[in-house]
Amino acid sequence: MSFPDPSNPYSFDDFLSWRDGVDYYADDAFLQEVVRTYAGAGADAVDARARDFSKKLSFRWRQLSEVAAMPENRPSVMHYDGHGHRIDRIVRPMETLELERGVFDERIFSPSLEPWARLTMIYLLNQNGESCVTCPIACTEGMVALLERFADNDELRRVYAHITDGLDGHVGIGAQYLSEIQGGSDVPANLVEARRDGAQWRIYGKKFFCSATHADYAVVTAKPTGSEQLGIFLVPSWLPGDKALERRNGFTIDRIKWKMGTSELTTAELTFDGALAYPVGPLDRGLANVVGIVLTLSRLNVGISAAASMARAAREARGYAKFRTAFGQPLERFPMVHAQLQSLDHFARRSTAGAFGLYARTLSSGLQGGLGTEGTLDERRERFLVRELIMLQKLAAAWDATDVVRSAMSIFGGHGVMEDFSVLPRLYRDAAVNELWEGPRNVLVSQIHRDMQRAAQWFPPAEFAKAVAGPDADGLSDLTHELETLVTHPSLQTLDAQTVEVCVRWDALCQRLVHVWQDRCLGECT
Repeated sequence: MSFPDPSNPYSFDDFLSWRDGVDYYADDAFLQEVVRTYAGAGADAVDARARDFSKKLSFRWRQLSEVAAMPENRPSVMHYDGHGHRIDRIVRPMETLELERGVFDERIFSPSLEPWARLTMIYLLNQNGESCVTCPIACTEGMVALLERFADNDELRRVYAHITDGLDGHVGIGAQYLSEIQGGSDVPANLVEARRDGAQWRIYGKKFFCSATHADYAVVTAKPTGSEQLGIFLVPSWLPGDKALERRNGFTIDRIKWKMGTSELTTAELTFDGALAYPVGPLDRGLANVVGIVLTLSRLNVGISAAASMARAAREARGYAKFRTAFGQPLERFPMVHAQLQSLDHFARRSTAGAFGLYARTLSSGLQGGLGTEGTLDERRERFLVRELIMLQKLAAAWDATDVVRSAMSIFGGHGVMEDFSVLPRLYRDAAVNELWEGPRNVLVSQIHRDMQRAAQWFPPAEFAKAVAGPDADGLSDLTHELETLVTHPSLQTLDAQTVEVCVRWDALCQRLVHVWQDRCLGECT
């Protein structure tokens, strides 16, 4: 019975006490099992590092992330100082700066850190949302991978040391500036110019989506004067001695974007007017290397981010359903809610297992610009499989994350959309942005179709389906038949009724392929 009581004693404190006491790693037995499955002989060391990292991440850094995400703390740009000097200072709250320093001081990209520890730390970090750190982490990883291959002079080697183990007590941060106003995904259409200046190179032109604009260095795509070939350049934000003077290296920050999600992250429009730049790798291989290395790693990170956000959303929804009662019983006792929670858990676990399983394949095969023809047939097939799975995971996991987080929000009822009640609205907005970063869905599914056609002679669709699902998977025959049928369609670019139907089926098949892969990995972990 419920009688009137003007001093209603109801409180959320029990739920908040549970939520604020969760240790993301120590309290996640499934994640620990995933680590043991894939990290192999190094699992104990990875486990120890993850436990130490999680103590910071789950408590102090979680609090900093929440404060940094408040609307009044969004970053801004101060174009001029009080004396009329152009400085383009990125203004961010102290909480963001403390969080960033703490995260990068972990030296996540140090060559001495075990790769599985790095992956686990990045996965855990993404459970707090963007927070102005996860995009810079992804961008820095791409820069590290480029410099590991192409740091062929003292300056690039110095940058590599700065962004891996740090210099003078400070660990450098990387960014990537690829997109231009005429088309983000159409990188070959870029118009920014790289001009020779004696023995040096300088960059001229405008970039339209430049995330992590506060970074120390950026990977920038540009075309050498008179060339249609895209090159990769590394551009320092400041030249030696200029950072303290707030004198930028030949570029201006024109405006900061007002984004739906990842709003703690500085994303800006830039104009380059003679920025000193260092070429990275062969200039006629820039497009292949930026797609095969930089974007591939960023896409891998999007899949990890999506899995992490689903894990946190599922955990907090289940915790709330245990606490909250309606009509005399906890929410989790209602069959509809129970089924919903099971679905949230399954998506979070399959996405996590799939991300770790794909990382294992990436470590063994490596990354390469373009499809490549080196190595044995088995080696070529493995590299191709990893390339396609990374795109597939990115598009499917990012898509699933919005559904999962939205579903988790519904468990909270009206509180699910309250920005100051839970992290879920922020995770939802971040997930929507992640669907678009590094290639929206329609671009990626089209690219995968072209890749499958190009590789069909040496990696037939039937063999690809078997490599994804496993040779004894249920439904393999049906999966193979659909893949073979759709790959033979000449092109997804012709606007006619048949092609539109093929596009719809191909989109659905791409999603299905990822779930088959994820469930296969999940089976390995349980």
